[in-house]
Amino acid sequence: MQALMLRHSSREFSQRTLPPAVRSNLLWAAFGVNRPGTGGRTAPSAHDWEEIDVYVATADGLYRYDARAHALHRLLARDIRAQTGLQSYVGAAPVNLVYVADLSRMAMATDEEKAQYSGPDAGFIAQNVYLFCASEGLATVVRGLVNRPALAKLMKLKPDQKVILAQSVGYPAGTT
Repeated sequence: MQALMLRHSSREFSQRTLPPAVRSNLLWAAFGVNRPGTGGRTAPSAHDWEEIDVYVATADGLYRYDARAHALHRLLARDIRAQTGLQSYVGAAPVNLVYVADLSRMAMATDEEKAQYSGPDAGFIAQNVYLFCASEGLATVVRGLVNRPALAKLMKLKPDQKVILAQSVGYPAGTT
C-alpha cells in the first residue's frame, strides 16, 4: 500500500548515478526471473511470449538485460540517453530504460495481436519499475514520446523489433 501511495511520475533527476546493486534490483523488479524453477518473471506476458526486452541506456553505453542470467550485455559503448526520448530531461536522467518488443517471439499471432499485446506487456514492466522506484525513493517517468525509427536505427534493432516505451529512472533532483 505504501509503494502504491508513493508511486508518481517525476521529470527532474539528480546527476547521481545508480549504484550497481540498485540498478540490479531495478532490472530484476522490472522483468527478472522470480520463479527459477519455471523461469517465471516478475511481470506477466501474454501467452508467455516474453517478447519484451529491456534495454538500459547509461552514460557508459547501451545494454540489454538478460533476465535468465540476471546480467547486462553491452551493445554500444557510448552515451545515447538523450536519443531515448524527445523531452529535455531525458539526457540528464542517469538511466533510461527502453522496452523493445521482439515480434518474432509472438508465434502464431496476427499483426493486430502483436500490437495489442506488446503494449500492455511493456506497461506491466513499466509499472513494476514505478513500484520499485516508489519503494526505493527513486524518481521515474514512463515516456511514449520517442523518435522510434531513429532510436531503432541507433540501437541496431532488427525489422521485427519495435520500440514500445521508454522510462527514465534516477534519484530525485536535489539529492546527492
